[in-house]
Amino acid sequence: MTQRLFTFSSIIFASLYFYGCSSGPYYKKIEVPLTTAYKENKDWKLASPQDSMSRGNWWETYNDPILNQLISRVNINNQSILSAEAQYKQALALVQSAQAALLPGVQGVASHNSNHASGSTAQTNTISVTASWIPDFWGGVRRSVEASKASAQSSQALVESASLAARSTLAQAYFQLRISDLQKRIYDETIVAYKKALQITRNQVKAGIVTELDVSQAETLLSSTEALSIDIDVSRSQLEHAIAVLIGEMPANFSIARDTSTLGEARFVEQSRIYQLIANLPTIPLGIPAQLLERRPDIASAERQMEAANARIGVAQAAFFPVPVLSAGAGYQGSSLSNLLNANNFVWSLGPSLAQSIFDGGTRLAATRQAMAAYEQSVATYRQTVLTAFQNVEDNLIAISLLNDEIKKQQRAVQFARRAVDISMNQYKAGVVSYLTVVTAQASLLTNERTLVTLYNREIASHVNLITALGGYWDANLLNSVGDSSKSKP
Repeated sequence: MTQRLFTFSSIIFASLYFYGCSSGPYYKKIEVPLTTAYKENKDWKLASPQDSMSRGNWWETYNDPILNQLISRVNINNQSILSAEAQYKQALALVQSAQAALLPGVQGVASHNSNHASGSTAQTNTISVTASWIPDFWGGVRRSVEASKASAQSSQALVESASLAARSTLAQAYFQLRISDLQKRIYDETIVAYKKALQITRNQVKAGIVTELDVSQAETLLSSTEALSIDIDVSRSQLEHAIAVLIGEMPANFSIARDTSTLGEARFVEQSRIYQLIANLPTIPLGIPAQLLERRPDIASAERQMEAANARIGVAQAAFFPVPVLSAGAGYQGSSLSNLLNANNFVWSLGPSLAQSIFDGGTRLAATRQAMAAYEQSVATYRQTVLTAFQNVEDNLIAISLLNDEIKKQQRAVQFARRAVDISMNQYKAGVVSYLTVVTAQASLLTNERTLVTLYNREIASHVNLITALGGYWDANLLNSVGDSSKSKP
């Protein structure tokens, strides 16, 4: 008995000695080449740390109560976010499952057996408790825990990535819907002006000043503009449906009231709310390029997946080593239930075992190679994610910078087109020019106004996209402690 206890104790001490070892390579974060500054941030106004955008919810800086209310419903009802959260919960459960493999297992057994042979019946009653433990000599279980934790951390980052994408998409859809309202007002007020011009033309036909050709030209311009106005209703309704889905509502039960404010007789787009938003877009703090690696949840997720893949190499390599099992059991066994707990019926067992796969046809080697290839894939995915992130930032930086200049030029074009309409109409009334000159000037004004509004939409979209490309001011340090990988040191 003493000798067995000594042997058992020796195995336990040996297990503890080897327990600090881990198979497979130790994780080292892959370095990616970074620049010291963004290429397209020339003349970009840097925001100070006191800027409100760097502290609060980024969408609130647009000062639109309806947008704030809509985005507050995204995290509660958006199905993509709920799906990502459920995936994160699964990852947490896998962490707990992996950690459980580090602890011994205990089982209780109660049995009653009756055997009949040669005319006699024998009964055996057993009550026992057995315990077994597989020491993690080679670190395979710990590598599995490390992989599970890194995967959970990745899933948590994906929840934020899904939230960021949903908020960004909603903000862009909402602003595009407001752009549609502005376009609708431009069309409606243009139609009013065209109807007045048509009536003037009809009066001049009656007076014999002009011909029916002028009336046909005026009616053509009016009808085509009315068709464009109807088309805006189609796109606005579809945007409304998209917003409903983003906040988890049935499209049939959701609507956003139109912005019906007028632009005035001169139809100055500069008086619209959209123009005021464009003129007062909040400053975006860029930070330095290196910070992007911590601010983008998709980059954080890809980096966590890289560590998980690295740990799985250790799991695969641990399979090459023998598996030790320490087991012990104690209980009572006897033929009579009434005397089962008698001391004479007490039985126990104690002993180690060792199992080693001798031939597997290359299965373990193939699993190791697969794990290594998966790690190489995760490295490439991480690097590509970083490159794409920087492309997103640069794309939207240059878009905002150049669109701002383009908008100023287009605003001047609208002013000149508006002046041309006034001059041509006065000349037409005086009989100096034909109505074709008026039609051309009116069509040019409408085209230039449509172009200006489209540029407004593109600049707002680029602004939201830049915030999204910068990670929405999320930080990888926000990952909770469950996702913190326990990095074993050699």
